[in-house]
Amino acid sequence: MILDYVLSGLVTGAVFAVMGSGLTLSYAATGVFNFAHGAIGFLTALLFHQLNEAGLPAWLSALASVALFAPALGYLLHKAMFRGLSQAGETAQIVATIGLTIALPALGLLVVDVAGLPPADATALPRGVGPHPAQPFDVLGVRLDSDQVITFAVSAVAAAGLWAFMRHTPYGLRMRASVDRRRLATLRGIDADATSALAWMLGSGLAGLAGVLAVSVLGLDATAYTVLLFASATAAVFGRLRSIPWTFAAGLALGVVQNLVAGYTDFLEEVTGLRTAVPVILLFAGLVLLNRSRERVAGSAAEDAPPPDHLAGLPPWRRRLPWALGVAALVAFAFAGSDYYVGVAAQGLVLALIFCSFVVVTGIGGMVNLAQAAFASMAALTCGWAFASGLPFVVAILLGVLAAAAVGMLVALPALRLGGRVLTLATLAMALLADQVLFQVDAFSNGTIGWPLPALGFGFADTSDPRVRVIVLLALIGLVALLIRNLERSASGRAILAVRSAPAAATTSGLSAPRTKIVLFALASAIAGLGGVLFAISKGSITATDLPAFAGFVWLAVVVLQGVRRVGGAVLGGLVAVAVPELLATWDVSAHVGAILFGAGGMILAKHPDGVLTQLAELRHRRRHPPAPLPRVREAVGIRETGGVREAPVVREAAVVRETAAVQEAPAFREERPARAGDLFTMEGVVAGYEDCTVLRGVDLTVNPGEVVALLGANGAGKSTACAVAAGDLPVESGRILLDGQDVTTWPAHRRARAGILLAPEGRGVFPGLTVEENLRTWLPDPGPVYERLPQLADRRTILAGALSGGEQQLLTLAPALVRPPRVLIADEPSLGLAPMVVRQVFDVFAELRARGVALLLVEEKATEALAIADRVVFMRLGRVTWTGPRSEVDSERLTAAYLGVR
Repeated sequence: MILDYVLSGLVTGAVFAVMGSGLTLSYAATGVFNFAHGAIGFLTALLFHQLNEAGLPAWLSALASVALFAPALGYLLHKAMFRGLSQAGETAQIVATIGLTIALPALGLLVVDVAGLPPADATALPRGVGPHPAQPFDVLGVRLDSDQVITFAVSAVAAAGLWAFMRHTPYGLRMRASVDRRRLATLRGIDADATSALAWMLGSGLAGLAGVLAVSVLGLDATAYTVLLFASATAAVFGRLRSIPWTFAAGLALGVVQNLVAGYTDFLEEVTGLRTAVPVILLFAGLVLLNRSRERVAGSAAEDAPPPDHLAGLPPWRRRLPWALGVAALVAFAFAGSDYYVGVAAQGLVLALIFCSFVVVTGIGGMVNLAQAAFASMAALTCGWAFASGLPFVVAILLGVLAAAAVGMLVALPALRLGGRVLTLATLAMALLADQVLFQVDAFSNGTIGWPLPALGFGFADTSDPRVRVIVLLALIGLVALLIRNLERSASGRAILAVRSAPAAATTSGLSAPRTKIVLFALASAIAGLGGVLFAISKGSITATDLPAFAGFVWLAVVVLQGVRRVGGAVLGGLVAVAVPELLATWDVSAHVGAILFGAGGMILAKHPDGVLTQLAELRHRRRHPPAPLPRVREAVGIRETGGVREAPVVREAAVVRETAAVQEAPAFREERPARAGDLFTMEGVVAGYEDCTVLRGVDLTVNPGEVVALLGANGAGKSTACAVAAGDLPVESGRILLDGQDVTTWPAHRRARAGILLAPEGRGVFPGLTVEENLRTWLPDPGPVYERLPQLADRRTILAGALSGGEQQLLTLAPALVRPPRVLIADEPSLGLAPMVVRQVFDVFAELRARGVALLLVEEKATEALAIADRVVFMRLGRVTWTGPRSEVDSERLTAAYLGVR
């Protein structure tokens, strides 16, 4: 008997393993957790079914769907959306992929409807990949069918192939290098964007494979594929979202455990839903035990800097005027409109009240919580149970809100350990657990009948009148808005923002991060609970299925699309959520169109993560305050001769805003000549910086073949920034960068590296998660010659680079250049943290490279070592080159002037 459960569980687990592996691959390579992974599987399964219905053989339909369509879909999504999301905050990533979860199935079903294809609904009976009907097999005395055998065999082959691809091909090595240190990978000539595209193609292919293998069991139900995603996410979590072999093994184990629990836990039958909730329970346990956040733990939205307040210059009455007019228009509509449409508006305001809870927990607290629907349902069911038990209605309402707040505090406990996507998944797991177990207890939910609730009366009117509901809801939303406003301006609000942005610093300042998070969760859940109670009162009853857990999944996306940092975004989101479906139904437009528009909103969010309201404010600001043209005018301010070298005019850029007097007075050196034929690498008048901070202000620099140029200066002079700009790691605002006379200013870092510009960055330029040999193979086809030159690396070829000593890591950084010398080597602080003996080895490498004709730009704070090898010296101060000349002309006075900023 147990063997039956194990073998059939392995088949189910194989599907979990394949989808979980794709989820792990795409997340590890790009940093985006794709909630739409299940939707991609559904869309692929839908295409497989339609090709089958069109008469294609099952194997050919599967091949076309999995090997062609799914990877192509992954590539298109990468180009249209995921590429931008990789640089966005976690909230935008989550919401955008949630939008895809809804939009992709809707797009597929709309195409089926419009094209008149065979229906894809509950009546459809899709077949599997194998023979139809499925043929029975005996495996170790256990009866399995051909579809099950094919599912396990194909999954095993896919896992082995994926492992071989990642471990034994150059593409897999580049992908793992990009995962390990994306920036360094680009500096080694790896196109990180192409690597991400490949990861999305492979991940989507695995999602499509899982969808096709599961279609004969799941049918064509898009929701079932979303549930499959979260079961597969359990396997990915046990693989820590990084290890594909561990993810695959966890998926197989999950299938077996689920079958064993279903077969051998008859004593759990009294607890409805507990046996089927095994994946959710394991997901939550894995998140809490294995995935404690090691980075910031205040949440996910905190990674994004708050958007600029473009309305800050307006007086308070002007800022509030549009909202006052909107409220007045809504009140007028409530008394002038028909009962039906006023009821629709009231329904939107109920959702707006619930959505205000997202403003508290996500907009202010920076924590993405997907359990808000569970809080609303908890409050409504508690209110219904209390009222049916004989308690006064007002007491029942208060008890419901308090129950939601208590559950919110319970859910907050994992938030004390978790952050980011891990917290998001944990809250969703809690919501699913409540949905599948707690709300299925008949004594609490009253079965499928639910609890009836009366209208809320005020003596002269009650909420059975939609007009009264609108007024009551507007008043409650106003009170919540006032509460949130006072919270933001209070000492508690400042403590919340401190914990959100810098937890460690907040703790050292005496603030309690756990207490802050618990208060936020309790307040947000209480607001959601109040909205849930009013939802039940408006409906007249409440059942366990009225507010499903996946509703919170969608609600978050709606609010963030409008603007999660403002109550106005919550109100607009609630009204939009009910108005769009109503308008589509009125115009007789397919409901799938609304879902597709929602997905399009997610794609827009990838480029504008702060929501619609912020975009509107920004457009208004740009229209009224267009940016002035910024001409770049260079003024010559005197030239003097020093030791046969001309000290150049100061370069002042009109585009540089609010330069300090010290910066404006810093002399800038510039040779007044065009680039000569012998100059291999040239920077001409380069201006660059970070966002609004300009660092380099007209830098001119040349390096010739076989020459070592030492770039010296105090901390903050701009030396590392100059290195980053030279290697293409930082864009240029103005000026040119030339390589052997060719303008490479617009070339990305990986293209410059392939052309021969190699940057050894400050710190250690190694991939710590790759072995020594794998590190060498990112630059060399054959690392053998390196081992001959540096036998100490040969002895440690199978050791992870992160386990090497600092000196060994620096030698590993420079070793590929000895075998495959670059044209230009830029070394940023190569002696940092190294023992003197290792420093001598490193500089011996530089001397050898110079003898082989490599142009070296050497950045060092320790001037002694740099001057010992340099042919020419360049001094920088405050983003400008202040002097350049031969090494022989550098004396102690000039060195002191360069480092102390005196002339």
